[in-house]
Amino acid sequence: MAGLLERIRRANRPAFHTMTPAEARVAYVAAAEVLDLPRAKLARVENLQLPGAGAAMLDARRYRAGERTRGTLLYLHGGGFTIGGLETHDSLCRQLALHSDAEVLALDYRLAPEHRFPTAVEDAWTALRWLWTEGRTFGFDAARLAVGGDSAGGTLAAVAAILARDHGLPLRAQLLVSPGTTAHADTASHRLFANGFLLDATTIEWFFEQYIERSQRSDWRFAPLNAHDLEGVAPACVVLAECDPLCDEGIAYADRLRAAGVAVTLDLVRGVTHDFIKMGRVLDEARHAQATLGAALRKAFEP
Repeated sequence: MAGLLERIRRANRPAFHTMTPAEARVAYVAAAEVLDLPRAKLARVENLQLPGAGAAMLDARRYRAGERTRGTLLYLHGGGFTIGGLETHDSLCRQLALHSDAEVLALDYRLAPEHRFPTAVEDAWTALRWLWTEGRTFGFDAARLAVGGDSAGGTLAAVAAILARDHGLPLRAQLLVSPGTTAHADTASHRLFANGFLLDATTIEWFFEQYIERSQRSDWRFAPLNAHDLEGVAPACVVLAECDPLCDEGIAYADRLRAAGVAVTLDLVRGVTHDFIKMGRVLDEARHAQATLGAALRKAFEP
């Protein structure tokens, strides 16, 4: 990981916070799968559209590793609510489909600053509710549902799991990879890994500025650690990177879930940074974590 960080530093790419959001999106697409595993061949990969909040229609992509699948995972990509999309997380979604034998539906929720908080939350929840009520019509297994995501997508997945509990939507699992859960980026890991560990403090604040007003940051839909009650939410598989500003808040959220009686599997991956889950071409830890997520989903969808 240290050698990889040094190679990234030598590449001297401009930081996201020095660009406009549009420029940052282009840069992220260009670099997102450089360290990912090659896109695996699957039995079915299909683009479609489904409803978002309001009258919006959102792009999505479904992945099937085989002709027979069990269960459906709604996957929400990372990118600080500002960058990322179907192309940046295509390889990862293929790996999740391969490891889980489930169908994966990746959602292209709307991004900030064009669509600020809580649009991404509402898009994610609307898509999950659509899977529950309409998914069977389109061939999805709507009786076995899970939600997952990485980084900002992990935040959205955690929030969607709470909303599912509140609305009586049965979820088998939530997969949370390096989720953001606190309001103000003020934990010890934020200070320890503020610079030089891929996701810098300045970039985190830039993402937040694009997405949400400072006065709104205590809202639990942005900081799910602030949720009043977590009892009864779906069982969680939490995967965290040790050298990540978001590490401490991920551990704190797993602790809150356990305290509320929620079954939690926590995998703290030593010696790696934020976004390691998308570095399977060079990190064994990424491949192992992808397999861990797939196994958790496979177990959740039994019988």
